[in-house]
Amino acid sequence: MDSSLRNTLLTALLALVFGFLGAATWSYAGLADNRTRAYLLDNPSILQDVAEALQAEQASARLADAGDDLYEAFPGAVMGNPQGTTVLIEFSDYNCGVCEASLADVQQLVAADPDLKVVIRELPILSPSSEDAARMALAAAMQGKYGEFHEKIFELGADSPASIEAAARAVGLDMERARTDAASDAVSVELARNFEFARSLGFTGTPSFIAGTTPFMGAVGFERLKEALDNSGA
Repeated sequence: MDSSLRNTLLTALLALVFGFLGAATWSYAGLADNRTRAYLLDNPSILQDVAEALQAEQASARLADAGDDLYEAFPGAVMGNPQGTTVLIEFSDYNCGVCEASLADVQQLVAADPDLKVVIRELPILSPSSEDAARMALAAAMQGKYGEFHEKIFELGADSPASIEAAARAVGLDMERARTDAASDAVSVELARNFEFARSLGFTGTPSFIAGTTPFMGAVGFERLKEALDNSGA
């Protein structure tokens, strides 16, 4: 754990302890301080638990501020069951190798739960071609072929206009319509909303997930995502 975070947590816990001691025991503060600090340092899992509790509380507040709109997908930009009541949100970039690696986890989650709705929020932050790919993905969503394109572009790569167009053609998009839709105001607004959602949630990279009401940054794996989704319905 970061030393500055550990010191902050130690201070907070000590303040909490002494808040309950009262003025009558203040003369023992120095001794209690040393004993409490030693105990916490000997049992660092307590500090980790406090850190995780604080992070969870902050995340819950941020999710509440984001509102229900966060869980509503751009029309067609979903995987799994579009009408599902269990929701996984993923912020993704097509030039992100970790996002590509996480695709298998998402596919496994979908296969394991017919009620799972996966909302993909395009967050093209890695390169100019990331935005081109994200725009084409949303154009594919407007033609009802989002899932196919999402998988194909990871397979072929999104590092050039040629590879993006190859993925679009491979899934059978109407290319004239796709180019028009990719440049549309609707797609621009969606990308702007995704950046704002990511900012408000404190997400600084991809992939980032919200499994039910639990946020994760990075490739956390199938088991952790499934556990969070299972607990969200408890």
